[in-house]
Amino acid sequence: MGRSATFSKLFCASILIAFSAAETSFSLGSQELDILVGETKVINLQVTDLTQRVNASVQTLHSGILELNPKSIIINPPANDIYPIEVTSIEAGYTTILLSIDPAIADVYDAFIRVTSLHSIELYHFSEVIGWIYFVAWSVSFYPQIYENWKRKSVVGLNFDFLALNIIGFTMYSIFNCGLFWIPSIQDEYYEKHPRGMIPVLAQDIFFGLHAMFATVITITQCFFYERANQRVSWTARGIIVVFALFLLISTIVAAATDKLTWLDILYFCSYVKLAITLIKYIPQAYMNYKRKSTVGWSIGNIFLDFTGGALSMMQMMVNAHNYNDWQSIFGDPTKFGLGLFSVVFDIFFIFQHYVLYRQSRKDVAADPEKPEKTGKDEIL
Repeated sequence: MGRSATFSKLFCASILIAFSAAETSFSLGSQELDILVGETKVINLQVTDLTQRVNASVQTLHSGILELNPKSIIINPPANDIYPIEVTSIEAGYTTILLSIDPAIADVYDAFIRVTSLHSIELYHFSEVIGWIYFVAWSVSFYPQIYENWKRKSVVGLNFDFLALNIIGFTMYSIFNCGLFWIPSIQDEYYEKHPRGMIPVLAQDIFFGLHAMFATVITITQCFFYERANQRVSWTARGIIVVFALFLLISTIVAAATDKLTWLDILYFCSYVKLAITLIKYIPQAYMNYKRKSTVGWSIGNIFLDFTGGALSMMQMMVNAHNYNDWQSIFGDPTKFGLGLFSVVFDIFFIFQHYVLYRQSRKDVAADPEKPEKTGKDEIL
């Protein structure tokens, strides 16, 4: 009898331990939801192993975009069930649906849904088409210059400072993209800073950056084999590159030796260098054209494709701002739009140089191909 009682107690204890070991969990399913204005969709609150009564509430991070019904649910144990919640879009925009429970018997930090509410699915697809067109335009834009150099067997007229800054810029861009896209520890740092965010790098960003490096290396290689006259990288450009290199080197040493900077910070520093280079890289070529009074050797095909890519990039931003009611992305943080506009303005200036200011120089070269070309000086900044 004693042994039987002992066995019963052990059996009951094991059952209690098993129940107490079961963890209560709450989930909202997929963490992404796209919805049209005026549309209603259903999300599911899934509850498992509930052991006590709770009040589960859902709310949005930004008001005025979604209506939720119901906003709170009283759930009684035991519960292993799914509770539907209607989501109705009343305005375009971005927001996040968050779950909270009272009492806080479980961690619901990862129970959230990022919601994109848009006006039109047609505008969404239109934006996608624009994106692919400017992606192709920018990717192809390197080859008219390569072809121009090959056809002339000369790089006279192509500014070497522009090439030097370009290869540094695209290298920094690729380091940023590859680091965020492929290195788990850096992704962890990103999610620590932006817990409910998304990695802002796509596969096409990786391809574009690496391809741009490849095409720029081909162009630089041509400079070693084709006629180049007295062209070289100016001391000004070399000084700028040294400043960027020292900035990144010191930052990297600080990140490796201390906890003052993270590797994610280093990637952001690389992106800042890329942005700075984008602001200045066209100046050497524009000044060189002015000094030579000629655009011969500088491919106008490159400019037209770059102009197409930049203009379509800005158009896509405007379309998306309307479709997602997200004008803050343009006027609140104008960096991307401003850089696109800056590039387009320089493209227009190059077209003006080519077809208006220095068109006679092209006619002179066409009439007398043997006539030596002006090289000018590429000491520019």
